[in-house]
Amino acid sequence: MTQQHFSKSEGDLPWWKGACIYQIYPRSFMDTNGDGIGDLKGITEKLEYIASLGVDGIWISPFFTSPMKDFGYDVADFCGIDPMFGTLADFKELLEKAHSLSLKVIIDQVYSHTSDEHEWFKQSRSSKDNDKSDYYVWADAKPDGTPPNNWQSVFYGPSWTWDARRRQYYFHNFLPEQPDLNVHNPKVQEEILKVARFWLELGVDGFRLDALNFLMHDPEFRDNPPKSEGIKTRPFDYQYQKYSMSHPDIPAFIEKLAGVINSYPNRFTVAEVGGAEAAVEMREFTKGNSRLNTAYGFIFLYADEITPKLVHDAVLGSQDFWVSWAFSNHDAPRCVSRWAKGRDEAAAARCFMALLAAMRGNIFLYYGEELGLEQADIPFDQLQDPEAIKNYPLTLGRDGARSPMVWQGNGGFTNGQSWLPIDSRHFPKAVAKQEANADSMLNYTRNIMAMRQSTPELLWGDIKFIQVDENLLIFEREYDGKTIICAFNLGFVTVNYQFSQNSKILLQVNGATLEKLPPLGLILLKV
Repeated sequence: MTQQHFSKSEGDLPWWKGACIYQIYPRSFMDTNGDGIGDLKGITEKLEYIASLGVDGIWISPFFTSPMKDFGYDVADFCGIDPMFGTLADFKELLEKAHSLSLKVIIDQVYSHTSDEHEWFKQSRSSKDNDKSDYYVWADAKPDGTPPNNWQSVFYGPSWTWDARRRQYYFHNFLPEQPDLNVHNPKVQEEILKVARFWLELGVDGFRLDALNFLMHDPEFRDNPPKSEGIKTRPFDYQYQKYSMSHPDIPAFIEKLAGVINSYPNRFTVAEVGGAEAAVEMREFTKGNSRLNTAYGFIFLYADEITPKLVHDAVLGSQDFWVSWAFSNHDAPRCVSRWAKGRDEAAAARCFMALLAAMRGNIFLYYGEELGLEQADIPFDQLQDPEAIKNYPLTLGRDGARSPMVWQGNGGFTNGQSWLPIDSRHFPKAVAKQEANADSMLNYTRNIMAMRQSTPELLWGDIKFIQVDENLLIFEREYDGKTIICAFNLGFVTVNYQFSQNSKILLQVNGATLEKLPPLGLILLKV
């Protein structure tokens, strides 16, 4: 494939504009000490492989000190490395090697809550008059002893847990072991800014900000209104989270945080924003030059099928800010399993990778996505995810998307017993097997990323939809007077469509021609 070569740093565009970031779930990437859990040294060992994919950087899910009730998203020390992952020296080595390979390093920051084993919470719960008594969200019981309102947690059950030490309830949007910080408190805000400065001083290139719209609650503790529509598998699904999250003061704190981050050159910020108002909040959190660079939501991550209309509506709903996209991640079943719908999974994996690469905005590539991995089948007795265990079998949980990376035909992830089993269907898709095959999904991913990286229209271009129907998704990407047509058949039948014979074909997949597009076929043309 012949590509036009140019510098990505055209004009005043920052490095992250249009970037592809490779997400690593550290527990499952590479284990170097045989304990069955991935570690920082394992990531460092595989950085050349990651660089070979043609991505701009890596995002590492939490590796901080944690009791692992939510596998690292319950942080007990924001500036500490959990021993299962290694040491601070290991992280510095990772950072140095990544930078030597021109890879940026993005890390998770979890500011909405901590572990109940964090020293702040231990002190806060000890009495009502200690120095950190207001670091978390405490409330008195109602006269009958019940919680102060009807708020429900994301995982299961009420958002309130009784603490006998203070004779009060504390608030948690997630697990009871994840008490919510009171980010309305200026002292808590200063603590958060100290954490950000610690990692920025070390040289990290940016932050992925976890659950950012959960950052602040309604101080009046008003009841959430009920919700009648939608599929309900948890108490959380029966409410609109109007008061338990998404407080209007969040953007003001974001500006304060962004001010600190932007005082360091060339840093990058991306917010995770879920919920019913995600599009509105993503726009608000990235508004102007004093907030965050970009944000992503769950519109594709939680979609049971991929349709032209879904893509069209998602893109049009984010045209006025710079958005990021992910089709798979650690919180959602892998897209191939959700979207193939009985069709050829190998063709599906290629089609979805090309669609991701053609999207306007930044893109996230989840580890194993480049191999075409499907959702792993994890038996109930080997599940680790608390949500999956509690709500089984109505929610698949997250373990199937977190199974270990397959490096060799026999796994190659660990010399010990892996913390989650590896699905036998993944072994034939191992990196070593695909490296040797020029037509493999892995090498296809490298080609498609190289094409995106060398094509300004795909990196930065405007997007204009040409056709959106039951099957066809056709749009143009235009930049600096040059245009690429991106055509995808996301349907189940072959579709006739006449493209210009004078166009230069950049990419054809699954037997697509200028006259026909088979199901999960695609064609990219330069016009």
